[in-house]
Amino acid sequence: MPARLRPTAPIAADAILVGDPGRALMLAQELLQQPKMSNHARGLWGYTGVTHEGRELTVQSTGMGGPSATVVLHDLAELGLRRAVRIGTCTSLGEPELGELVIATEANEARPSRELTAALKERLGKEGHPSSVASLDALHRHHDEIEVDAAVADMQTAALFSAAGRLDVAAAALLIVSETRNGETLDDDALEAAAKQAGTAAGNILST
Repeated sequence: MPARLRPTAPIAADAILVGDPGRALMLAQELLQQPKMSNHARGLWGYTGVTHEGRELTVQSTGMGGPSATVVLHDLAELGLRRAVRIGTCTSLGEPELGELVIATEANEARPSRELTAALKERLGKEGHPSSVASLDALHRHHDEIEVDAAVADMQTAALFSAAGRLDVAAAALLIVSETRNGETLDDDALEAAAKQAGTAAGNILST
């Protein structure tokens, strides 16, 4: 039995990972036919079902930060996970604008799956912006003190990439710019629309 998850239904070999349980529910309803809750332990809501393309897919929340996400990924790998795409939010540290979709090309020197990353680039075209990510222990409202060589910052992509490499799980990340370093934020409606766009892209590449 996994360390944290207590699945009540089989976990698919492919998964979309999101931090927020509410976003997991929203994407499950958007992407899956008759999604069934596969985990509710510790508030880490997860759903499994069949996509509109006929492939099994799990949408699983990971909680906040790298440690939580890593534990969830370990449990999913134990349950048969082989490919995963993280859909998350990030803070722009420079050029990326609010609402843009950032395809992570590396995170704190940890690398994503080449195949999944290339598929995201092809699927999104000009709507996806390949960029490096700095994963930090904490993100504050004002980010003037952050000095890193990356376009955006988040709290878990690097941990996921590192753990995925050890677990032989192919992983990629697609991040929504939800905040700028001077404190501007994306409104809820725009964030939901961007999450659905990102989820659809991730679901499509995992259905091939």
